[in-house]
Amino acid sequence: MATRNRTIVWFRRDLRIEDNPALAAAAQEGRVFPVFIWCPEEEGQFYPGRASRWWLKQSLSHLGHSLKSLGAELVLIKSHNTISSILDCVRATGATKVVFNHLYDPISLVRDHTVKEKLGEHGISVQSYNGDLLYEPWEIYDERGQPFTTFSFYWKKCLNMPMESVPLPPPWRLKTITTETVEKCSVEELGLENEAEKPSNALLARAWSPGWSNGDKILNEFIENHLKDYSKNSKKVAGNSSSLLSPYLHFGEISIRRVFQCVRMKQIIWARDKNTEEEESAGLFLRAIGFREYSRYICFNFPFTHERSLLSYLRFLPWNSDVENFKAWRQGRTGYPLVDAGMRELWATGWIHNRIRVIVSSFAVKFLLLPWKWGMKYFWDTLLDADLECDILGWQYISGSLPDGHELNRLDSPEIQGAKYDPEGEYVRQWLPELARLPTEWIHHPWDAPETVLKASGVELGVNYAKPIVDIDTAREHLTKAIFRMREMQILTGVAPDEIVVDSSEALEANGPENSSTDQRVPTAVHQNSSKRAKRAEELGEDGEETGSRKVKKCIGTSRGRDEEDLYSTTAESSSFSGARRQSTSTSLFSVPHSCSLMSEGKNLQDLQDSSDRIPSSTRDG
Repeated sequence: MATRNRTIVWFRRDLRIEDNPALAAAAQEGRVFPVFIWCPEEEGQFYPGRASRWWLKQSLSHLGHSLKSLGAELVLIKSHNTISSILDCVRATGATKVVFNHLYDPISLVRDHTVKEKLGEHGISVQSYNGDLLYEPWEIYDERGQPFTTFSFYWKKCLNMPMESVPLPPPWRLKTITTETVEKCSVEELGLENEAEKPSNALLARAWSPGWSNGDKILNEFIENHLKDYSKNSKKVAGNSSSLLSPYLHFGEISIRRVFQCVRMKQIIWARDKNTEEEESAGLFLRAIGFREYSRYICFNFPFTHERSLLSYLRFLPWNSDVENFKAWRQGRTGYPLVDAGMRELWATGWIHNRIRVIVSSFAVKFLLLPWKWGMKYFWDTLLDADLECDILGWQYISGSLPDGHELNRLDSPEIQGAKYDPEGEYVRQWLPELARLPTEWIHHPWDAPETVLKASGVELGVNYAKPIVDIDTAREHLTKAIFRMREMQILTGVAPDEIVVDSSEALEANGPENSSTDQRVPTAVHQNSSKRAKRAEELGEDGEETGSRKVKKCIGTSRGRDEEDLYSTTAESSSFSGARRQSTSTSLFSVPHSCSLMSEGKNLQDLQDSSDRIPSSTRDG
């Protein structure tokens, strides 16, 4: 009988009981064993930052209480190896099946593929489901069977495809599996929060309430009271002018399918009633959902994009790997008030408005020529809603790394953007108290204010507020020179501006004939990388040294289209945007680069390619 079946439900970033395909399937088949496995070592360079870990801790507690009300216990395990822990659970429970919902970032794809292989070797059935997207990445291709590389064509194809109409209801009751032999722990023992972090995290608790039922309330409040003004409010950076749904979406506390259908229903009603402005707001928000979908689509079909630009010629851009400039940017000491206010809010709260994300990232890439991977990693480390796929899409877009990305030579003035998005200076005054008394006329360009005004406002440039780290004319000159050098190398090597890094014709390969349309597939590149890892592991001894005559060499401290706001900011609305040659390499990839400018002469092609691969080891130090 079905009730005799025993299934392990492996929770990851799907921390909800409603519209959870893996949980619903397991509940229908028999007894369930819900488990969450925390394996910090496997997170590697993408170990979550403080704010993100705080959210995860609260969300797990919330999910645990919800499952307990249904008759099941969420088992928490802290492990050094996910596969070993799952096998321990199988042996302890007598389970014959493991189910989970898909993830699409490169780290998870490799892990999930390995889990399926190992469990299959032990005769354990594995089934995975789509619990994070409207459509699976392998379901959307152009007429040639190739992945789309521009959002508009991708989203148009999505909107013309059929969709599941009814989200899955939560189970009424769960038949659970009890065992005393699994080494489980409490949410505190997972180590997601240390004592030093608790004072800062207490401030997060005042503003946010993690958990799927709280996310449900936020969604209902937004749909009923704020969606109609979304188009208008999205142009404001002060106050809560966005949906605030992104962290709930990242941790899977809200079903994206439910969000889409709620908004779509409102759009249909407003279109019928000829409420043009409200209909436009709904359309804009649906587009934001589309960019979140697209971020996973790009990462799945081009799994190297957390390391390399999608467009080949961008590898020739001579980034300026200046650690001091990077530090000034992340500490909010650039001398540009809107940029500094955004970076200080990010550090203090783990959150910034989607427009501000555009502005600060564009400044880092265009004004300072900082490698986009540095900014991507810093966002990952600090954002409350840190999301690797959206992080990648946003930073690649802003650096001109995507076919429909932001024009590389476009340099937007923070002063003009400040006047547009913070006309009264309310946002700047909130986060830069040293400028609070400065008249609105000068709030976004204090360097132009008369000395008498600065003195009366208590502002002393270069003392209590930074002078501009670079003026806009100099920044434009440096950017122009960098693009010129990039074009020279592009011509020398014969790389076309729109050439994709790899041929996508082999981007996707099913993992054997047993795959059904609902099961997860893995890109060939990820599968090959996983095999290389396994081979490499066999070459290493227990102490991490290479066997035989080969030794591990440690290299520490060595350094070698469209409107941007349309794509980048709305990507942040659905989640956040959040470098190494390979994510499986050693921590030396995060060694601090020498403070040298790659704009100087004498750098060879290898220097240009490697300059942005070394991310400063501590992107979050204050």
